[in-house]
Amino acid sequence: MFAVSIPSESSTKQPAGGLDKFFHISERGSSVGREIRAGIVTFFAMAYIVLLNPLILGTSPDREGVVLGIPQVAAVTALAAGVMCILFGVIAKYPFGIAAGLGLNTLVAVTLVGQQGLTWPEAMGLIVIDGIIICILAISGFRTAVFEAIPNSMKVAMSVGIGMFIAMIGLVDAGFVRRIPDEAHTTVPVQLGFGGSIASWPTAVFVIGLLICGFMVIRNIPGGLFIGIVATTIISMIVESFVGAGSSAENDHGWSLAVPALPDSLGGIPDLSLVGKIDMVGAFVEVGVVAASLLVFTLVLANFFDAMGTMTALGRQAGLTDENDNLPGMKKALVVEGFGAVVGGAFSGSSNTVFVDSSAGIADGARTGLANVVTGILFLLAMFLTPLYEIVPIEAAAPVLVVVGALMMMQVSNIDWTRFDVAFPAFLTIIMMPLTYSIANGIGVGFIAFTVMALFAGKRKDIHWIMWLISALFLIYFAQGPLMSLIS
Repeated sequence: MFAVSIPSESSTKQPAGGLDKFFHISERGSSVGREIRAGIVTFFAMAYIVLLNPLILGTSPDREGVVLGIPQVAAVTALAAGVMCILFGVIAKYPFGIAAGLGLNTLVAVTLVGQQGLTWPEAMGLIVIDGIIICILAISGFRTAVFEAIPNSMKVAMSVGIGMFIAMIGLVDAGFVRRIPDEAHTTVPVQLGFGGSIASWPTAVFVIGLLICGFMVIRNIPGGLFIGIVATTIISMIVESFVGAGSSAENDHGWSLAVPALPDSLGGIPDLSLVGKIDMVGAFVEVGVVAASLLVFTLVLANFFDAMGTMTALGRQAGLTDENDNLPGMKKALVVEGFGAVVGGAFSGSSNTVFVDSSAGIADGARTGLANVVTGILFLLAMFLTPLYEIVPIEAAAPVLVVVGALMMMQVSNIDWTRFDVAFPAFLTIIMMPLTYSIANGIGVGFIAFTVMALFAGKRKDIHWIMWLISALFLIYFAQGPLMSLIS
């Protein structure tokens, strides 16, 4: 089992009272101080969603010309994340942050609203239905059964693939790896910096932050990743004050999202007018029952397996899983996670799910739900206090993601690479996640390959029936484009 090594602290030896017993802090070898610190690290690793989600959901009009608005989406994004992080921390007692899922919010904006012509309330209504179905599946025990049916080699592959996915996110967000414009007429999809050179100040700051975080991990310094984020943020503010790189929206060589400078004001009262604006019937009327049902199926499958893969990886990273890589109390955690889709849809901020960036806090020592509570409180404060998420640029948090990706990659040795029927599905799972920017895609391709390879190896009877079912569902999932065309 893989876990990040954290130095021992004297405060972890004896229970400190009710708080310690409730969250099992000493039992999991942590301390209150460490959980608070790691919860802050998780927040800063996730805080970009408060800036990015509004850019995805808040700028495009629906068929009635309604635009949700950036300030409004930012407010409900922070509110939903705050509520769900606290709920998950208190009920599930794991340090897995929850916020609007990036793949799912893009699916809502591009597919449901952009291509299918749904209004924002209709699209959010489908998200709520998705969440209700996920909760029912969790309460029934089916989600837990799926976790237990997955072979250990595939669980390891999911963890390693998510590690590579995390690292890819960090490298791309920091500008160290960039997409080559289409007009370049090249078959290479990405490049190093600009034209093979690290030619922007924000990316240079990222490299410095990467070195700082690497040093902290090698030296095994308590709170090293938190220190790395703070130090890199200070460096970025100094650099910005001298060079004035600005935002990437104005300048290709600027900062990706937040510009590291002290804001003019401390924020204000958040606009929560989007809360409750949902229509759970309109989509079935607009596109038809069959088409709407297929859209719900797509949401459920993407949500289901994104969360499954992420929770498996985070549990392994924190050393909280059992000998079969299953989390104790999994059913309760899955019900709460599924409720995140209901809350996200009801708040008009898209489905909320377990965030892979929580790995940053786990790497800094988070082992209990107390860290999640801290993260949630900071998200709620972010609705009022702008500096909490606008001072820290993504380039300062991205080094942590790359370092964590490297740490999670260490699990790859637990896969039997001498057996092709095991190695090939694992390889596809690992490589497809970063290349397609989707955890669900990697899991789907890997599961289909696993069942086919086992069939080729004459091990049909060894394949759990749930693996056959999942593979069949993913075949439908990958064929959703042609299916929607036929229905249309």
